[in-house]
Amino acid sequence: MLAGEAGQGVQTIEHALIHVLKSAGFYVYSTGEFMSRIRGGTNSTEVRVSSRPVNCFVNRIDLLIPLSGGALKHLSGRICPETVVIGEKSVAGDDPRIEDVGFTRIAVEAGGKLFANTVAVAVVLSLLRVEPELLSAYLTARFSRKEPEVLQRNLDAAQRGAGEGVRLRDTVGAKIVSPSRGGSPDDLVLDGSEAVALGAIAGGCNFVCAYPMSPGTGVLQSMASHAHDFDMVVEQVEDEIAAINMALGSWYAGGRALVTTAGGGFSLMCEGMSLAGMIETPVVVLVGQRPGPATGLPTRTEQGDLELAVYAGHGDFPRAIYAPGTLQQAFDLARTAFVVADKYQVPAIILGDQSFLDSHAQTPAFDLSADPVKQYVVASKSDYVRYAITPSGISPRAIPGWGDGIVAVDSDEHTEAGYITESMDVRSAMVEKRLRKAASLMAEVLPPTLVGPEAYENLVVCWGSTYHVVKESLDELGRSDTAMLHFSQVYPVHPSALGLISCAKRTVIVENNATAQLARLLKLHANVDITRRLLKYSGMPFAVEEVVAGLMRELS
Repeated sequence: MLAGEAGQGVQTIEHALIHVLKSAGFYVYSTGEFMSRIRGGTNSTEVRVSSRPVNCFVNRIDLLIPLSGGALKHLSGRICPETVVIGEKSVAGDDPRIEDVGFTRIAVEAGGKLFANTVAVAVVLSLLRVEPELLSAYLTARFSRKEPEVLQRNLDAAQRGAGEGVRLRDTVGAKIVSPSRGGSPDDLVLDGSEAVALGAIAGGCNFVCAYPMSPGTGVLQSMASHAHDFDMVVEQVEDEIAAINMALGSWYAGGRALVTTAGGGFSLMCEGMSLAGMIETPVVVLVGQRPGPATGLPTRTEQGDLELAVYAGHGDFPRAIYAPGTLQQAFDLARTAFVVADKYQVPAIILGDQSFLDSHAQTPAFDLSADPVKQYVVASKSDYVRYAITPSGISPRAIPGWGDGIVAVDSDEHTEAGYITESMDVRSAMVEKRLRKAASLMAEVLPPTLVGPEAYENLVVCWGSTYHVVKESLDELGRSDTAMLHFSQVYPVHPSALGLISCAKRTVIVENNATAQLARLLKLHANVDITRRLLKYSGMPFAVEEVVAGLMRELS
């Protein structure tokens, strides 16, 4: 655990640790909690190092590095007698639990205080008996474009820090047991934002627009970093209303647009969502969930926007909503969102949250052998009508300038040709046409994933980012009568949900919100009533220890 003030470089240390540890053959996972400020406060990052895949948050702290005076107090509820604390007493406080390590003194000896973070990284890696050559290779790659002096001073700081780590093995080393190694060197180390971005690119995304709003900004930044590689246009606009309308304009003109935002920004997009429903223009929106209402806790996590996504926009029109729980799902579902939006001419929403989007983990390289991106547009003929009534409800979609016809769209109710009307008969026919797309869309709805024994008595239901914490908790419980049912598509609800949930004698739902929003959705659409609930809404993700204790209580 690393903890310090904003601006002290906690994330810099995290980045170095997870990449070097992964190259050393460990499985790694990291997640941060940070305050909504540029300087000061107390931020922390948890790094898990394991001989097996790890993908979620735990409360316990084995090794703590406090980088500021408030760090120990901030994490006091998670420190136990077995926790090893190493740091500078002159900075973190003269606490008897701290094993004094002069990060700053060693950094100054290597060339300046600026290199204290490199010293800290080297100390941790040395305690875990990681070969110093791996850190040297990381630093060489990271600073290869800097002045040679910068690289050399970092290498000197790493060497001195490694020596300090060797010294610490004699004092605290017995408490720090390095896991065995067995991770795949070909795995990717990504955060959820990067996985979503890569999936969107695989889905043919070529236009991204957003007003930056955490935690959706990470996807925007990742897309921007790849813009030149994949010929994408990335636009930061003046507000969320402009973003959704610009994306609709892109799709209307033949682009494949993504909008990134958070719950508060998506609230401003509701009118644009209705516009998408009326003009039957595809759009894909990434909603990074964080605690509300209003600004709430802007840098924390929550699964509080499911019902907002289901009901956003006035009037009746279909949509698809996805909630990835693994990096593989994030890639696959982002790609799927573009296919479904384009094919059915509906909005597709990807629900992430701060915990998932900002956390790093390992995943096998994504399979890129899927069919090439298919464009569901047609060249218009002279008699083309944009809203032709069809049995499926899906009208052939043309784009302006490709073909001989006119592509007329209107936010008012309209005729098949796209012209405004107040005919009640036409209105009824158009409503029924749009809703028939919902029935057609059911063919694409993904079933929930059952993990564990098929002959279960107990079922733990979850969605989105709670996948890994529930799975690890069930692994720890080791009950042969208990399975997990995870929803990666939360709307529409797959018809299999009723049968899978009804088979259980006892069902518990785990949600990172205060009102069990998925439970309400399942009651409405699958006619199942889940009354046993584990809910958390403090702004922090579930810890494995919390879920284990809660399930033991609910299933006893």
